[in-house]
Amino acid sequence: MSQNKLSRDEIAARVARDIPEGAYVNLGIGLPTLVANHLPADREVILHTENGMLGMGPAPAKGEEDYDLINAGKQPVTELPGCAFFHHADSFAMMRGGHLDICVLGAFQVSQHGDLANWHTGAPDAIPAVGGAMDLAIGAKDVFVMMELLTREGQSKLVQACTYPLTGVRCVSRVYTDVAVFDIRADGVTVTDLFGGVTPDELLRLTGLPLKFAN
Repeated sequence: MSQNKLSRDEIAARVARDIPEGAYVNLGIGLPTLVANHLPADREVILHTENGMLGMGPAPAKGEEDYDLINAGKQPVTELPGCAFFHHADSFAMMRGGHLDICVLGAFQVSQHGDLANWHTGAPDAIPAVGGAMDLAIGAKDVFVMMELLTREGQSKLVQACTYPLTGVRCVSRVYTDVAVFDIRADGVTVTDLFGGVTPDELLRLTGLPLKFAN
């Protein structure tokens, strides 16, 4: 496979490009938090956290961290003018009530039908990390996944059917990876972008899925 894959920050920038003006967005723990650093300065996007923050900004500069101001993943963040703080129960009510336009989550696996597995591998020694992912997966209007396409063992995380415990069923609408962007639709998976010189044939081989390719 091509070695010119997107970096994690480049994937985050690609996700940020697709978030529209005025959207209310939750960024999941891990890779998705990088998206906050790449939102255009001239676009208003309201970032939400499960622990009760609305109006989160990008990560603080090194040396300027305030650990009393953290996101749900306990990472230091910044606040934008007009930022609001509220009880986490109200935050979850916002998530479950359909008030988020988009959530961006990481994943262990995403199926070709949009099923999401991102909280537990099922291994006996694995520590489950469900957080608010289940609430976000069923509550957000659109669920984007940001992940590297292959595991360390070289297996595709975009699969025919998830083998890990599910977070949500048929909830993912788009998957951003280091080699391609995939739209998950009722008629199948469509590749909308290819990166780093990866070819359609290579992507078909890596995923083993009947992919379609946008013109």
